[in-house]
Amino acid sequence: MISLHTSPLEQPGAGDAGGMNVYVSHLARALAASGVGVDIYTRATDAEQPETVPLAEGVLVHHVAAGPRRRLAKEQMPPLVEEFAAATLERCRRAPAASRIVHSHYWVSGLAGLEVAGELGVPLVHTMHTMARVKNLHLAAGDVPEPSNRERGEQRLADEAAWFTANTAAERDELVRHYGVDDDRIDVVSPGVDLEVFRPAFRAASRAGRRIARDTFHVLFAGRIQRLKGPQVLVAAAGALRRRRPDIPLRVSIVGAPSGSAGLDLDLLAQAEGLGGVVHRLPPVPAAELAQWYRAADVVAMPSFSESFGLVALEAQACGTPVAAARVGGLTRAVCDGRTGFLVDGHEPSAWAAVLEQLYDDPETRGDLGRAASIYAERFGWEQTAEGTRAAYRTALHERTAVRLA
Repeated sequence: MISLHTSPLEQPGAGDAGGMNVYVSHLARALAASGVGVDIYTRATDAEQPETVPLAEGVLVHHVAAGPRRRLAKEQMPPLVEEFAAATLERCRRAPAASRIVHSHYWVSGLAGLEVAGELGVPLVHTMHTMARVKNLHLAAGDVPEPSNRERGEQRLADEAAWFTANTAAERDELVRHYGVDDDRIDVVSPGVDLEVFRPAFRAASRAGRRIARDTFHVLFAGRIQRLKGPQVLVAAAGALRRRRPDIPLRVSIVGAPSGSAGLDLDLLAQAEGLGGVVHRLPPVPAAELAQWYRAADVVAMPSFSESFGLVALEAQACGTPVAAARVGGLTRAVCDGRTGFLVDGHEPSAWAAVLEQLYDDPETRGDLGRAASIYAERFGWEQTAEGTRAAYRTALHERTAVRLA
């Protein structure tokens, strides 16, 4: 696997580390558990990093030298693709077992993957995770459009990759519509959730441990602090709700750290909305602690402008917490509207405030949604994701063999 710009060893929720890190890490573990050995190649970001780190039995993470050994934003990655590809290829050739498949994640990894797979004579399977043309159609106010070189790179991948996996049928359709990929070259493979970590358990204890009073209406946002994820929408909605219903004992917890180049000062926004003592900022936390925060919440809010899937929604539901999510992208698959949470049309703070008010006023429905959510999430174990991915690998290998024999 290739994950150039971010490592599966990074803490999700800060910088460029997010759902893709979780995806790569857990997919690799599940593949290894099914008998598929996985080597993950990522860019070295620290002079002290070892060349190779075991992630799990059968999974190795290789730190590849390309550019300065320090953290760089993903926007700085394109000039490093050739250097990274050459170094990765050299490491692959030194590996004790030959690679049969190259699986790349995100567009810069895909461009490196094309070079590596081509030299090794193996198929490239690519997972987009996000797409420039889709993101540019759903920009938040003040957000910066994705650059044209990304669109060109993704188009090259669309033309040259042997196979694709898409998180949802909607993402598959976007690949077809925006990049002209033949839908016969795409397998839909839903992401999974770690059901041992994210599960319903001791909600009262989780609230007490986070010092959330029993009668507090607790709304949680978890993710990178960037306009695309919409935390600014949630803060504005909380302000609207507070003005309309000052009787609601409201708390908004935001777990995450800034990401991207477009600044977003949530503390200033909260102050402007008169939310002193209501909005609480917390740094990213490990998965086990994040599960506690999900269980401590009455609702998890995802006012994203674009999501290829939305693992946060699945994790929260696995913990028995309903989700209020924007009706965009993969969130329409991750959340069952009216059964495990609510899908909200648009990003108007008043509309989001109305949904939150409805959930506050009907605790019985909140409980019903949460119970249904935990049952729904059980469908999404990483074992199923690995099974679907292995099927994509087999098809890509078969197609490569058929082409050679033709």
